[in-house]
Amino acid sequence: MAFKIYTKTGDKGSTSLIGGVRVPKSHIRIEAYGTVDELNSYLGMVNDMAGDEKLSGWIREIQDRLFTVGSVLATTPDKEVKMKLPDVHEEDVTWLEQRIDEMNESLPEMRSFIIPGGNLASSTCHVARCVCRRAERICVGMMEHREPIPDLIVRYLNRLSDFLFVLARYIAHINGAQDLPWRARI
Repeated sequence: MAFKIYTKTGDKGSTSLIGGVRVPKSHIRIEAYGTVDELNSYLGMVNDMAGDEKLSGWIREIQDRLFTVGSVLATTPDKEVKMKLPDVHEEDVTWLEQRIDEMNESLPEMRSFIIPGGNLASSTCHVARCVCRRAERICVGMMEHREPIPDLIVRYLNRLSDFLFVLARYIAHINGAQDLPWRARI
């Protein structure tokens, strides 16, 4: 028999965290990992649109890390979990920084804010960046409300949003699009 995707246990607006604790679907942890899931989906779109083998490898690596981030956010913080879960490591942040530096080597210097765009993959990458910033804000909110979360998760999301900004510019650049500088109306 095939695995059933529906359990009906959430029909009244609650769900289980890893560790078995049930919380409302409006709980900040659910909001956090739901936003990370949304980000991961946008990255899948960027990957499908970009059509670049090197970038595809990078994006797949990040998508894997986002599943890790999601599992950390979905875990009951004060309960022993019986399964082995992956962790985010300092090297994951360093890896993002290295990719940012690598892309920046071929990009023109930015002299102003830029308007998101260039092509569909680049524009979608900018949307992913905005979703990433929202995930980061939600995680910071968790910290402010004393909801345990590793500091490294916030750092990873912060660096990832930087990466996505540069990736959006890079995708536009390798496809022949120019940055569109924002000119403030005075």
